[in-house]
Formats: sequence, C-alpha cells, structure tokens
Amino acid sequence: MADGDTRGRRAFIGSFTAAGGPGVVTAAVDADSGALTVLSGVDGVPDPSYLALAPDGTTLYAVSETAEGAVAAYRVHGDKPELLGSPVRIGGSGPTYLCLFDGHVLTADYGSGSVTAVPVRADGTLANRPSGQLRHTGSGPHQLRQQGPHAHQIQPDPSGRWAVSVDLGTDSVRVCTLDEGRPVLHREIALRPGSGPRHLAFHPDGTHAYVLNELTPTVTVCRWDAESGSLKPLTEVSVLPGPPDGDAAYPSGIVASRTAASSGRRPGARTSCPCSPSRATNCG
Repeated sequence: MADGDTRGRRAFIGSFTAAGGPGVVTAAVDADSGALTVLSGVDGVPDPSYLALAPDGTTLYAVSETAEGAVAAYRVHGDKPELLGSPVRIGGSGPTYLCLFDGHVLTADYGSGSVTAVPVRADGTLANRPSGQLRHTGSGPHQLRQQGPHAHQIQPDPSGRWAVSVDLGTDSVRVCTLDEGRPVLHREIALRPGSGPRHLAFHPDGTHAYVLNELTPTVTVCRWDAESGSLKPLTEVSVLPGPPDGDAAYPSGIVASRTAASSGRRPGARTSCPCSPSRATNCG
C-alpha cells in the first residue's frame, strides 16, 4: 500500500477477533516480491473484517461484523493506525462491506439486509450516529440462504453519482442515492432467482458491470448506464468448467480490468489499499 512517504508500501488487513484474529493489521509490502511483513495489530474493535481507506490515505474505516453492527475510524500514521473514538453503532447486523460515498460511510449489513449511512466529518472522524438506513425487502428460492434480504456489498459507481448494493438474499442489485444523508432507492434490478449475487465490479470503461453469484458460481454480465442509474443483465457465464455446482465452489470476489474479469475465493483475511479504497485484492 503506497502511503506517500519513505516508509514504502503498506497493507491493512482486517480479521475476525472472535476467531483469534489480531484486529486491524498493518504490514509492510516488499516492492519486488509482494511479500508481507506484519508490523502491528490494533484490537480495539470486534471483528473488523472489512476495511476502506480514504482517498487521501489518512483515515481507515472498518466494519465491526457483529450482531450489533458498527463502524470505526482509524488515523493512519506511523506503523500502527490509531482508533478514533468509539465504534459507531449502525442499527444493522452483520455489516460485511463499507465504502465512502458523498461524505458518508455506507455499510452493507448482511444480517439485517440493509444499507446504512454514517456521516464523515471534515477531519475524517465519524458522526456519533447514522444519518439514515435503507431496509431491503424480499427473499429467494434457496430455503436456507434466501429466507430474507442479505445485503453483501455497497459501492459507488464509476461516475460517483450512485451507490450500488448487491443482495444475496433477494437475487437483486439496488441503485441508491442519498437524500439529506438517508439512503433512498432509485432502482432495483432483478437477477436470476437462486443465483445469490454477492459482489459487483465495474469495468474501467464505466459502461459494464460484472456480478459474481455465490449460490451458483457464475458471473452475470450487465450493461451499466450512469446517466439513468440503470443496470441491464445481458448474460450469465460459469466461472468453473462444467455445470455450476453451488456446493462445490464458493466464489467471493470479482475484479474487472480492461481485458478480463476474474473471480476468486478469499478464505481468510480481508484487505484494503488506496488503488481500490474498498478491496485490496483489486491490486492483483
């Protein structure tokens, strides 16, 4: 992770403290080999599983992926991020993803099937409470995994005008905006029933998006129109040879480049870096 000074590149890695993880880890990145050397760990927030770095690189944000659900901010300096105040309760359970959008941190709350907005102050710290929440509704045909909504990801589109959330439980993608700090629904796009969409990546050209499905290991290729804030599914392709088998694969992330889209399983920690503020695995 490029941090803008002579210390070289740094990577920030989230973990589940409930499973023995050290919290938010800072590691040095070897410029030649890419090898990571752990420098420190900060354990003041339970289960900081997903991270997002502010564009200026001075503040790091983390979800607390717990039943209560919270977000936290850290000041990035030296080799150990400093926790800024107490985590902010979001009123949603199991946040799995967060992003920065229009002066707010937005979280995708898997357990409660919601998107929550928390204002970001001028100094990068978080407001004491959320400014609004959008509750998803609906379900899917999978009896165990789709009994209700499960928001799994939220991110800005390339134009910065829209926030796009992916919901595994309702087989849909929602396009949202903020109205005085409240997430509001602009459009909901239905995907194939039972597909279980988990993660979306926009193509650098800004006109296509790829939705990775978890319940069947496939990618739904879509046309994206930033002017109208609309997503149109075009086709669905398998990410594995042979027929899809949801019990045999667990695709969890997708990266889009100018030449290809690739997916992968990340069984362990989650990371973040400045070249993609919400997903360090986009660095390749």
